[in-house]
Amino acid sequence: MQPFIHALLQRCRHGQTRLVAWWEGLPPLPGGLKLWISLLSFGFLLAALVGHGRQLLQLSLDRQGWLWLLLGVGVSLLSLVANGLAFGVVLRWLGLRPRWGELVRVYLDTNLRKFLPGGIWHLSSRVQLLRSAEAPLAAPAPGALALVAVLLDPLVAAVAALALMSAGGWQHGLALLGLLPLALLWPSWLNPLLSRLERRKVSALGMDIEAAATAPIRSYPWPPLLVQFGFVLLRFGGFACCVQAFDLSYSLSWGGWLAGFALAWTAGLVVPGAPGGLGVFESVLLLRLGFAIPEAPLLAIAISYRLVVTIADLLAALTARLDGHRPNLGL
Repeated sequence: MQPFIHALLQRCRHGQTRLVAWWEGLPPLPGGLKLWISLLSFGFLLAALVGHGRQLLQLSLDRQGWLWLLLGVGVSLLSLVANGLAFGVVLRWLGLRPRWGELVRVYLDTNLRKFLPGGIWHLSSRVQLLRSAEAPLAAPAPGALALVAVLLDPLVAAVAALALMSAGGWQHGLALLGLLPLALLWPSWLNPLLSRLERRKVSALGMDIEAAATAPIRSYPWPPLLVQFGFVLLRFGGFACCVQAFDLSYSLSWGGWLAGFALAWTAGLVVPGAPGGLGVFESVLLLRLGFAIPEAPLLAIAISYRLVVTIADLLAALTARLDGHRPNLGL
């Protein structure tokens, strides 16, 4: 049995290598892939807004609905704190010693930079900060380790979100596809994946090529994965508040809502497009759940959730910035 599994893994790796070589051999699109994905996503959303504009105008929120949206801002803000703590768990698992309070503060402060053109400036600032003398660590991290930590954090979050898709049931096999990425976190798969990501990001993040060489990961990242499950569930909590605001929770089971959200959130995180996943998240959500939910209220939920998380991002960055400038009274 073991030789069979080994042969199967070798075939998968060979197939992956051939697919990557074929993809990299394709001529580049004019303007780049990000531009085309952004245009397609925004075009789809614009068509949905035009097609359902009248129904959207007829939707209204009562006092309880506005309170649900306010609660969504609070839950989304809490999820950002959990995201900062999850990043600290990644650092701790890699052998670094984070100063937790300061780490969460700088994580929230840099989070807003994901909306800048390019979508990599929050990552770049974190790498540079972890390497600097002002790092929120017991000692500054080597460049290679800082890069691995910054890349591993969203990767584990995406795997956790995809695994949560199974909460929606079989879904014609989509649940199984969501669980398969858990295998990517085994060291034999994770190390080559991180090496490829490092080579792609090292120039964009302003690092030396030599800094991308790092010691291989030798164990499965269980602690970061478990914490990221909590982060994604909190993120979904903010989305669930938007669903409750429009009183649509009866239209689909909460497992179905979670599965649709997890897929859309992961697409917004990993698919190259507009910064912050703007347009990608909303388009995937409409395509995934449009079969069960009328498009007009579903579009209203997507737009309200985008506003809720944007307000939470702004409040988190502002709070972190104010806390960083708080005078030290020696108390």
